[in-house]
Amino acid sequence: MTLQQLRYCLEIASCGSMNEAAKRLFVSQPSLSNAIKELENELGITIFERNSRGMSLSQDGVEFLGYARQIIEQTESLENRYYGKKRSPVYFSVSTQHYAFAADAFVRLMKENNHPEYSYSLKEMQTSGILDDVRLMRSDLGILYLCDSNSKVMNKLFSDANLKFTPLFNTLPHVYVRAGHPLAAKTRLNEADISEFAYITFEQEDPHALHFSEEMLSFTRMARSIKVSDRATLSHLLLGSDAFTIGTGVLGSGGELAGIVTVPFDSEEMFTVGWIAVKDRKPGVLMAQYIEILNDMVSRNSFDDMQFLF
Repeated sequence: MTLQQLRYCLEIASCGSMNEAAKRLFVSQPSLSNAIKELENELGITIFERNSRGMSLSQDGVEFLGYARQIIEQTESLENRYYGKKRSPVYFSVSTQHYAFAADAFVRLMKENNHPEYSYSLKEMQTSGILDDVRLMRSDLGILYLCDSNSKVMNKLFSDANLKFTPLFNTLPHVYVRAGHPLAAKTRLNEADISEFAYITFEQEDPHALHFSEEMLSFTRMARSIKVSDRATLSHLLLGSDAFTIGTGVLGSGGELAGIVTVPFDSEEMFTVGWIAVKDRKPGVLMAQYIEILNDMVSRNSFDDMQFLF
């Protein structure tokens, strides 16, 4: 087993494709494939499962990659400290539900680091994709929420995927509408108040869609509904119509939601926003720093000068 083979594994896991990884590593695809096969034969495990969609980590591969990442990070720290060698590009990836605060924390992370080479990734995506990205270590961590209605299913999925959920903050649901909306001046809302308006939700492609919903409340009697796939589209629809959505109601930075107001919704259910990562995995330097930034934003209530986030 060599450090080069470990680096190859990290790159393939990041790309999800042998061909793409070979291009990034400037090696031929056959050479890369042979290196991985030799490593798998030496260890007696299958690290990558090959299918029509590319490469994905096996269960053994998920565990192996956790150790490999630690070894490479420590090796590069030693090389940089004692040999003055130029470090390889720094990799860090976050998969998240559509939360603006995740992007704000990412901006802070970038400002606090000055790596000469890096490859960062911030992906707003469907809940099932977040679970897959973190499970397969395509992302260092994922950000989503738990509540009474989804916690049983989600915790089972976390357990099956060897993931751990760590809370960031608790919140009650809020209704998001444009300023000037018929409901904007109310101090509290209930289901009867919103029933005549269109409900905007983020699209989910999974059998567990009800439990994977990013919106904190699901209504079975809504006559009008709109599905979207990104925050920008949702913002335009909110600002240009009398539609609404449900979110955390937490305030934070960013200007795309100027003109949107939030109104508390009557609910006895508390929601916990937090992050997931592979269980027992030691965080890398950037992952630990990003988590520290998230905790600092919560503890200092620095969401107060942000625009509304979902």
